[in-house]
Amino acid sequence: MTEDTLPIGYVPFHKKQLFNFQFNRWYTLGFARYEDMEQAGKRIHSFSDWKPVLIDLAEKAEQEKRYKNAAIYYRAAEFYITQKDPDKLKFYDKFIELFYKEYEKVGVTKHKIPYQKSFLHAMHVPAKGKLKGTILMHGGFDSFVEEFYTMMAIFAQHGYEVIAYEGPGQGGTRRKYNLAWDEHWEKPTKAALDFFKKDDVTIYGISMGGHLCLRAAAFEPRIKRVISSGGALDYWKIPGPISRGFLKLFLKFPNFTTKQLVKKMNKDEHHNWFVENSMYISKKDDPLDAMLTMFSMTEKNAQPKNITQDVLVLTGRNDHFIPIKMHNLLLKSLTNAQSVKGIVYTKDTQAHNHCQIGNIPLVTKDILEWLEQTQNNNF
Repeated sequence: MTEDTLPIGYVPFHKKQLFNFQFNRWYTLGFARYEDMEQAGKRIHSFSDWKPVLIDLAEKAEQEKRYKNAAIYYRAAEFYITQKDPDKLKFYDKFIELFYKEYEKVGVTKHKIPYQKSFLHAMHVPAKGKLKGTILMHGGFDSFVEEFYTMMAIFAQHGYEVIAYEGPGQGGTRRKYNLAWDEHWEKPTKAALDFFKKDDVTIYGISMGGHLCLRAAAFEPRIKRVISSGGALDYWKIPGPISRGFLKLFLKFPNFTTKQLVKKMNKDEHHNWFVENSMYISKKDDPLDAMLTMFSMTEKNAQPKNITQDVLVLTGRNDHFIPIKMHNLLLKSLTNAQSVKGIVYTKDTQAHNHCQIGNIPLVTKDILEWLEQTQNNNF
């Protein structure tokens, strides 16, 4: 996998962003075929269409031995179904089976990191040629580390080994090892560094992982460089001050607020999916408790004043999850960092969406150039 093999451009596969972003996610990362995403965009009109359409694509790809495509289509099918669906774990298992069937032959290995009487799910991609350094990658709210393999492969081609791990509440760590969300990210990060015996790494957090990696860097001295992409310093500050005031008011009446939350879940399929996913990740039975767990990623949790490393912040100008105001808020908070660089990707780059979906070659190029610069500056 090289930069030249990945597509560039955010494609209008679907008129609804909640579907279109996912189609572009799988396509941009090099796992899905254009014609398959185009077909899915035409066939899917609601959440009820999602699973049968994606499974149809997955089964066809598997029959044709297109295991890379099949793996991501099973993953895609799994994405928008709730935890109550008995096929959810089955589709995860199919994704993992087919992913490693495709990529174990190029040296990708799967690992179980001992953690709190259980395990963390992890994978390792070895560097090609002379080792330049180690990148520690992780996602956030709803990703699996395997999805980032094409980025890892590019880093590996340029001499970096990649260790990707899933902390509590994430991916296989939640699905197979039953560990609930914990925003104190230095703990699973320490376990990963201990397991792989690393003492000089660059941590790269993606999506909500862009917040979690800050927390890890604030407490873990073996992290020398930090890359935060698509995260927020403080998720409570995403709403404006008026909206925040209403939220605080509603929280004074938890029973009423929970009833309103459930009402909205019953009316809005996307909202229902988000809240149920939050309940699963956090292992909370109450939807309000689950939502509050997800809002535990605050500036106090990130501890930006304790971050003394080199930091790179990557932001999409048109990110539909994280407003642009959060970019400067994060940059201004890093008062004790060794160095701070921020990049805002605009529409002309096609990397203007959440986590730079639309132009992975550009963002990996920018990361590699920054790594070379910061590593040279520190010698």
